[in-house]
Amino acid sequence: MNFDFSDELKQLRDEARRFLGDRCPPAVPRRILEGPEPYDRALWQAIGAMGWLGAAIPEEFGGAGLGHLAVCVLAEEMGRAVAPVPWSSSVYLATEAILLFGSPAQKQHYLPKLAAGELIGTFAFAERPGPANPTRLAASVTDGKLTGEKLAVPDGDVADFAVVGVHGGPAGAWLHVVDLAAAGVTREQIATIDPTRSHARIAFAQAPAEALPGADSADAVRRLFDHAAVPMAFEQVGNAQAALEMATGYAKERYAFGRPIGSFQAIKHKLADIYIAVELARSNAYYGAWALHADSAELPIAASVARIAACEADWLATKENIQTHGGMGFTWQMDCQFYYRRARLLALALGGAREWKQRLIGALRERNTPATSAEAA
Repeated sequence: MNFDFSDELKQLRDEARRFLGDRCPPAVPRRILEGPEPYDRALWQAIGAMGWLGAAIPEEFGGAGLGHLAVCVLAEEMGRAVAPVPWSSSVYLATEAILLFGSPAQKQHYLPKLAAGELIGTFAFAERPGPANPTRLAASVTDGKLTGEKLAVPDGDVADFAVVGVHGGPAGAWLHVVDLAAAGVTREQIATIDPTRSHARIAFAQAPAEALPGADSADAVRRLFDHAAVPMAFEQVGNAQAALEMATGYAKERYAFGRPIGSFQAIKHKLADIYIAVELARSNAYYGAWALHADSAELPIAASVARIAACEADWLATKENIQTHGGMGFTWQMDCQFYYRRARLLALALGGAREWKQRLIGALRERNTPATSAEAA
């Protein structure tokens, strides 16, 4: 079995790396970090013109029809560049929710505009600290009107619409689409560890909501999380790889006691540990990409291990990058902070690593229970 990407996808990766290297150097996230803009609009429009926003959207709905593997390839490069755009919330979550659960009319309305970059979508789920459990949601819909409040919605201040998680109950839809410019919707930007990806608190007071008919159970929400976790893991791997390369480059150039600091065992071991963690995360991300592309029953397990390994590798790489740079690594003028900030943000975007470990345990238990029962019989 070959888990590598095709030559076409490798060409897409190389093209994306060149494009982002030219259009999104470290000066771009720094400008967003230090300025009033919530994201780089010119970069977002250019990404839309490249067709990346519609990579997984079928051609009949105005997309490129390249599939989920292309999204994974692009996600890694977006993570490497620390691109300050609403990529993950719009592509992994809002677009994917409509692809999975939307009606034909909803797909025809939203997907072409998402592919062209005319609309920005987001996913509003969390209401309080704690596990991302759809059965704990308090937001509700009555007669097509949504009431509730969502905290720390990624890109919630700039998105045009949100896919909102609600407690659908036994007979209702668990995901609804809400126009964020509609009556009954109020938004307030909130501060997070990574200002290059803006967040907002969104309150809904009898806001018009349109159900996604395919999201007819809490398991549908969990399925969306599994689909989003795989490209998110690739984005984390790209971020971690960039931090590793930055630390390695500095270790070769920085001299202490007459020789490069990379020649000291303490630095060698540190960089070796990061490399092992990143490669392990990459392998697990590839496993997740295969399961997602094949629509395999193993996806809940593959998504969980990809998410766990990516969170741990990204955390290790970005914090040790700062340590490798020494005291100056903690300063504002150094670029180490971009990777660290993004690592901490992405680690909580779909629930933390501890939660995904619990999901992995649950998925393994569910998979193994039938075999155990058969043996007992």
